[in-house]
Amino acid sequence: MAWSVVPPYSFHAFSRSHVAVLSLCLALLIGLGYLSRVRPGHARRAERALGLLMLLVWPSTVLAYWYVGDLDLGNALPLHFCDIAGLAGGLALLTRRQTACEVVYFFGLAGTLQGLLTPNLKFDFPDPRFFVFFLLHGGVVVAAIHVVTAMRRAPRPDALRRMLLFTTGYALVTGSLNALLGTNYAFLCHKPEQASLMDHLGPWPWYVGSLVLLALAFYSLLHLPFVWFRRRRAVPETGQSN
Repeated sequence: MAWSVVPPYSFHAFSRSHVAVLSLCLALLIGLGYLSRVRPGHARRAERALGLLMLLVWPSTVLAYWYVGDLDLGNALPLHFCDIAGLAGGLALLTRRQTACEVVYFFGLAGTLQGLLTPNLKFDFPDPRFFVFFLLHGGVVVAAIHVVTAMRRAPRPDALRRMLLFTTGYALVTGSLNALLGTNYAFLCHKPEQASLMDHLGPWPWYVGSLVLLALAFYSLLHLPFVWFRRRRAVPETGQSN
C-alpha cells in the first residue's frame, strides 16, 4: 500500500530549491578547500563526515522510497552510474585510496555533474527523495573536485585505460542485470524522462554506443590537464640532465 506522506511537489531545473542546492555545493567545496589549507585536521574530519554520509546515501534512498511507497527493483539497488560514483566518493574521502579517487573523479565529472545540473527528478523540496538525490549528486561532484585539488590525488598515468575498462565492465554487468530484472539502471534500456544530453544521441540502442564514445571523450578531457602537468614538470628535469 502506498503511503501519502508528503505532498507531490513537482521539481523544475534551476528553480529556487535547485539553485539553493547548487549554492550549497559550491560553498561546501570552497569551505573544504579552505580548511585543507589552514586547518588540515578539521578538513580531515569534514572529509570523513562527508564520506560517511555518501556511504549512507544508498540505504537512505531505499528508506526514502519505501517511506513514500515507491520502492521497487528499479530504485532499490545501487547500480546507477551515480550510485557507483557515490560509493567510490565515500571510500575516497574516508580512505584516500587512489582507485576510489579516480573512479569518483571520472564518474563524477563525466556523468554525475550532468545529473546535478539537469536532474532526472520529479519531486521537489521537502520530499525525502529530493534530499537523497541531491545528497548523492552534490556529494559526488564536491568529492570529485576535492580529491584532485585539496587532497592532491591526481589520476595516475594509466588511469584513462583502466577507467575505460572499468566502465565497460560496469556497463556489461549492469546491462545483464537490467535484462534479468527488467530494470533500467544506467539508462541502458531507455532514456531518462527529464531532458538530458541523451536526448541528442539518437534512439535506443544507438544512444548507448554514443554514450561509450562520449565517455571516451569526457575521460580524455578530464585526464588531459594531468598529462599536461606531468609533461611540463618533466621538461625542466630533462633540461637540467642535459
